[in-house]
Amino acid sequence: MEKLIITAALTGAETTKEQQPNLPVTPDEIAQAAYECYQAGASIVHIHARDKQGAATQDIEVYREIFSKIAKKCDVIIQPSTGGGTWHTLEERLQPVYLKPEMATLTTGTCNFGGDVFMNTREYIEKYAEEMTRLQVKPEFEIFERGMIANALDLLRKGLVTEPLHFDFVMGVSGAITAEPRDLVYLVESIPEKSTWTVAGIGRHQLPLALLAIAMGGHVRVGFEDNIYYSKGVLASSNAQLVERIANIAKECGREIATPEEARRILGLNVK
Repeated sequence: MEKLIITAALTGAETTKEQQPNLPVTPDEIAQAAYECYQAGASIVHIHARDKQGAATQDIEVYREIFSKIAKKCDVIIQPSTGGGTWHTLEERLQPVYLKPEMATLTTGTCNFGGDVFMNTREYIEKYAEEMTRLQVKPEFEIFERGMIANALDLLRKGLVTEPLHFDFVMGVSGAITAEPRDLVYLVESIPEKSTWTVAGIGRHQLPLALLAIAMGGHVRVGFEDNIYYSKGVLASSNAQLVERIANIAKECGREIATPEEARRILGLNVK
């Protein structure tokens, strides 16, 4: 079984300091959280930027500052979001890709997202894929529904992306696919054999889905974007605390943790 890649989704677009006082929002806070997660065992940090008021932003200059500060602290894989917030325009959401990170997320479909709609038209899915390929940024296909896998494979058929593909199954969002074990098995069985996959469980689903992924040979995403609690009613002290728990559980199960360099090899990225 491959070594386990742990992704830390540090901030998200919607979590607030009121909900989670330890949420990193400034570039310095995000960089420090990334470093702590790296030390705890994360090889990828998934980044959403915030402006000076703490609101989600896709401003390329804010991302540039975050990337620079993280890179000075550690060699973790930096993976920005092209999801942004549901209110961002499709053009705004693409901005961090122009910094040429090693990876970026690409959601291949539209779904309900709580009380909002997360809109991804076919035109813009293809535009994102074309730009990522042109800039040599590996897409992580964020999958909220089974049909989004078919859309990702359509990009492959059209030559807009190349194998091996990497998927992130985001499960438990209100309005999208549920977080039942059978749903995870269904998603995993729906992707090409050469692909790699990660699971991101929302809220209380984070830990049980992580345990399944460890056992099934997949990879795991944890962090305040998806879940702010360590246990029922108990706020996590940091993103790193959530990473450390998964690393410890995996080691107890006999599954080793991938370093950033090992994660690059597993994902088919350029090894530094």
